[in-house]
Amino acid sequence: MQTRLTFSLGATALLALASSSAMATPLQDPYGTWTIQGENDAVSTLKGTSDQYYTSGLRINWTSGTDNLPLPFANLNHFLMGNGQQRISIGLQQLIFTPRQTQMAQPPQGDRPYAGLMLGTVNLINDTDLSRTVMGIQFGVMGPAGLGRQVQNGFHNLISDTPNKGWSHQLANQPIMQIQAGRIWRLPIVSLYGVGMDVLPAVSGAAGDYRTYADAAATFRIGQGLNSDFGNSTIGPGTDGTDAFRATRPLAWYFYGGVEGQAVGYDSSLQGSTVRANAPHVDKVWDVGEIHAGVAVMWHGVRLSYSQNWQTAQFKTQKAGLFNYGSIKLSVKF
Repeated sequence: MQTRLTFSLGATALLALASSSAMATPLQDPYGTWTIQGENDAVSTLKGTSDQYYTSGLRINWTSGTDNLPLPFANLNHFLMGNGQQRISIGLQQLIFTPRQTQMAQPPQGDRPYAGLMLGTVNLINDTDLSRTVMGIQFGVMGPAGLGRQVQNGFHNLISDTPNKGWSHQLANQPIMQIQAGRIWRLPIVSLYGVGMDVLPAVSGAAGDYRTYADAAATFRIGQGLNSDFGNSTIGPGTDGTDAFRATRPLAWYFYGGVEGQAVGYDSSLQGSTVRANAPHVDKVWDVGEIHAGVAVMWHGVRLSYSQNWQTAQFKTQKAGLFNYGSIKLSVKF
């Protein structure tokens, strides 16, 4: 029988993040932000990879301008996160996971299960000059209704590549419901000849029937216009809601590098479907680390960023050392 840490880690994170910040709020930003983001394991700086483990992520998201939330959402935002500049974020994302051996009709025991997830996300965001706090929910489905097979093999057919053969053994359909929260602090270090440096500590967590975890991260940045946003993020675990930006100079840019550590209590994409007792599964690793490095540019209401990401093993029988993938994100203000 699977054991899971369902709400203790997430509740601890929520309690820690609920306190309000006493810092001043930034200038108003009336424009909404549309974002499209794609991630793939085929983009690698170490070696060519294709369709293994976390193989694809797609996300589209809208983030509102500041302080124009409907009154019930504004009151909830203020109650949960205190005084600050308010936004709401609504998005849709798809995540695809496959085993390492994708050309076997019966995936070998000990390899990651096939899984597709389709998730909706609603976040409330609260900004001060030096912090961003996010609280929200994720909901959707894991299993065939997540359309992982159709998207992956459909793309393979489009580019005349070999389809993956084990999707008939993917995890069964199950509903997903999660709560999530996170906070990022923006701490300036130095500014010299117009180029600044800062560090972005962050904590986050989630609890539910997809993935229950607590996360701590730190990112170091160097560039111009660092106060234009709160850094970059991947689609997966970590602080969500970082799409919104307000360029504080005609051309803002930065390079960054960061580290992240997760304490994982439960991961249904590894430990198997909760609605089928004999579902494929592997034993998760409770401590997962990541390294991120990338660049972001903001110009005339457009923000483009790219990151390369290296991740330690997520399950005990995982092979091939550090897993790495690329992430590209485009945000446009309207």
